Amino acid sequence: MDNSPSTLEKLFGVFTKPQTYLNLIYLFLTFPLGLTYFIILITGISLGFGLLIVWVGFLILAAVFALSWALTQFERQLAIVLLRIDLPKTASSAISGETIIQQLRRYLSSSLTWKGLAYLFIKFPLGIITFVLCVTLLSVSLGLLLAPVIYPFVHINFFYLQIDNFPLSVLAAVVGVFLTPLSLYFLNLTADLWAKFTKAMLGESTNIVTPAVQSSQS
Repeated sequence: MDNSPSTLEKLFGVFTKPQTYLNLIYLFLTFPLGLTYFIILITGISLGFGLLIVWVGFLILAAVFALSWALTQFERQLAIVLLRIDLPKTASSAISGETIIQQLRRYLSSSLTWKGLAYLFIKFPLGIITFVLCVTLLSVSLGLLLAPVIYPFVHINFFYLQIDNFPLSVLAAVVGVFLTPLSLYFLNLTADLWAKFTKAMLGESTNIVTPAVQSSQS
């Protein structure tokens, strides 16, 4: 007897997978987090370079690098918890006998430092695209699914077809029944791409010291 799930079971099984909802949380967070990172980093870097002439800029840039490292670690943990990906731990212990300058050189020479900074910047434009995908797919799918209930109160258009009567709304709901799980599958695929991108950018394990740790050890 063939116990393999049918096509419909596979299609609607997306609703029963907890990972689907974890993926949605992650995808909806990409835009606000990306915007926050972009504003903080652009402001800090611009202010730091602008004030280099009075030396205060060096302290600001050091703070920006320390903050970017902390945000990179936050992004790693977010991906581990929500996307369920394995990322190696990053060690932060100092090498015995190293001076602060040597520790700083090791920090700045680590590819994870610069890839993490790039990741934080890239998250903003990719977060916009992700947010638009989420809102568009879910709003269209749920709008069609609920068409029989909401069509008297909301103008519903689907491919230039205005749904303004009950028979059309029922037909729209049938389309929505199948479009909703398909949308979730597509968003799960989007989350998988985010997982691969995050693993490629933040998956390196390295033994470096952050500026904040260096200060405490000096």
